[in-house]
Amino acid sequence: MENNMVFGIHPVEELIKAEKEIDKIYIQNGLRSQQISEIARYARAHNVVVQYVPIEKLNRLTRKNHQGIVAFTCPISYQLIEEVVPMVYDEGRMPFIVILDRVTDVRNFGAIARTCYASGVDAIVIPSRGSALINGDAMKTSAGALSRINVCRVENIKDTIDFLKSSGVKVVSISEKGSKNIWEGDFKVPVAIMMGSEEDGISEAYLKRSDEHFLIPMPGDIDSLNVSVATGVVCFEVVRQRL
Repeated sequence: MENNMVFGIHPVEELIKAEKEIDKIYIQNGLRSQQISEIARYARAHNVVVQYVPIEKLNRLTRKNHQGIVAFTCPISYQLIEEVVPMVYDEGRMPFIVILDRVTDVRNFGAIARTCYASGVDAIVIPSRGSALINGDAMKTSAGALSRINVCRVENIKDTIDFLKSSGVKVVSISEKGSKNIWEGDFKVPVAIMMGSEEDGISEAYLKRSDEHFLIPMPGDIDSLNVSVATGVVCFEVVRQRL
């Protein structure tokens, strides 16, 4: 059992009473009770993802008596992007943000966090739905970076993009469909780098909201990189330019 997994109605209620950070709650399909309803209501009020799943999925997570509910806690405290950006400006620095659109592999996420921390990123933005759980594997792969870097979980990435742009932050998308290569970009300004999932890249709606769209030039006979590697390439191009 993962050390961030809690199962059973009473233990999940205790998590809520203790105001612990919760990443996701699985509830058995068709399960109805006042306690379950109250848990679901709390989750909706606090932007915690609730998924109704077959009992077989819960049984695969644990063989113990889960009572139809399993929750995953988060070992970090999420921050608000609306507070991080002004704080960076107040410190006399240019914000450097990384936005991850549906990166679901926990080891990729951990590796990205490690790179972001090493390259001076001020915050990683992830969606509340469709993102990797911050579990033991992610923490280990990050080599401790996830305990040190700001992670901002947002309900709507579109709104976050709009907020960043209104705050003077240039939002840049990176994918193989970019019109210019990253060496042509100006990253010596407040910037947010957006990376997409390996399955289908950055959502079209987010691409349209971006200020610029770049690609990583690859002379070799391959058209894409692992998202954690690609993020590293771009982050350290920002570092190179700013140094």
